[in-house]
Amino acid sequence: MLNLEVTEKSLVLKKIALGHAALSHPKEATKHLESFLINDFKTSLIQNEGFDTIRTSEEFVNLADKYEPGFDVWSFIYLYVSFIGFFIAIVINFNKKIDTVSRILISVFIFIHSFFILNICFNITNYQFEYPHTYLMSTLFSFLYGPLLYFYLKRITEQYKFKKIDLLHLIPTVLILIYIIPVYGLSGEEKLNIMLSRASEGYNPGDSNDMLIVVALKIISLLVYGYFIRRLYLKTKSNQSISETNKLWQRNIYRLHFLYIIAYAIYGVLVVNHLSSGIIYHSQIVCMSLMVLYIGYSAYVQPNVFDGLYTFDNRIPFKYEKSGLTPSLSMELKEQLVQLFDEEKIYKESHINLERLADLLNTTRHNASQVINEHFKVSFHELINVYRIQEAKEILYNDSYKNLNIIDVAYEVGYNNKVTFNKAFKKATQQTPSEFQKFVMRTQQVR
Repeated sequence: MLNLEVTEKSLVLKKIALGHAALSHPKEATKHLESFLINDFKTSLIQNEGFDTIRTSEEFVNLADKYEPGFDVWSFIYLYVSFIGFFIAIVINFNKKIDTVSRILISVFIFIHSFFILNICFNITNYQFEYPHTYLMSTLFSFLYGPLLYFYLKRITEQYKFKKIDLLHLIPTVLILIYIIPVYGLSGEEKLNIMLSRASEGYNPGDSNDMLIVVALKIISLLVYGYFIRRLYLKTKSNQSISETNKLWQRNIYRLHFLYIIAYAIYGVLVVNHLSSGIIYHSQIVCMSLMVLYIGYSAYVQPNVFDGLYTFDNRIPFKYEKSGLTPSLSMELKEQLVQLFDEEKIYKESHINLERLADLLNTTRHNASQVINEHFKVSFHELINVYRIQEAKEILYNDSYKNLNIIDVAYEVGYNNKVTFNKAFKKATQQTPSEFQKFVMRTQQVR
């Protein structure tokens, strides 16, 4: 009975709209056509030849733009970038060479960026009306951008291990989930009616009725975590144990994130004031797209940056092709360097860096780096680790009765903490220090 009433009402509205179109009354025709669409959403009527007389009118063009599905340049770009993002997230997540926690954090981070971009694509193409279950599909992730990026950077710079208290960072997401579950539980028809109602009132159909609150809280979240990320970034800048390549990667991510915060704040002002078009509206999605594409480029060109591993340029001849270091001076510096490492054991200094080594060699930082790369085929930090791990193995091997604690060995060879020591030791030996210690004991007992 209800469906019959809807059908009869639709027929009446259709006839009235076409009648006004025949009389060249665009305002009245589009008014009744919109009522028809809200009552029975069939956009095919927009293409009815009966509206040809008013098709170029401003009222009809605006109505078609509001409800009729279609792609433009922006939407094609967003759809393309979102698919690239999903692919990148999958590739990173299955890259076993990257630290497990790091790859999960960064892959989820890029996934929700891509999901948001896809949601925007549905909105600006009006395909949200065709697929109403896309309504608010990315809103759930609104408060995850900051925490994911913050803990990812914390992981790759400090080898941070999660604690139970860190779950508190998920409280905003849990709260918005509780708020949005009733909406997700609605049928497709109910979601469509909500969007059509918003559209008819001049609002963005893809937004929540509580958009002001959601936008305000998201901006607060981005600013709070932006502050934490900035502190972490400034701390990283002065950390000599992190390579320049990694610092460049973190700097670019940091800048893109802050650019996104600014763009989202502008976007929020526009959305709250019911403005949903123009380059300024698109700025925050452009920032997201830049983040996706930059991470994708990095995943292809320099994948080691994702877990904070030390990296160096293997193209040594090109890197130092303009260097003024002569072969004889290079050999002399190499011999001095070997003496400093083998006899004076400067690698045991916990705060040893390239500047300190250059001072001891009485040369420049650039020359010291070139000598290490050309003669040892590794970076400064890798050379330090080689000597430290070798020293640690000798200490553990000579500790027959297992009297030493692992942390004591770490401090003895120059590491500041046990986590960094364990990671470097396992990378070099495929065993943790404790496993190596047990192996040594078993070997000595057999003898």
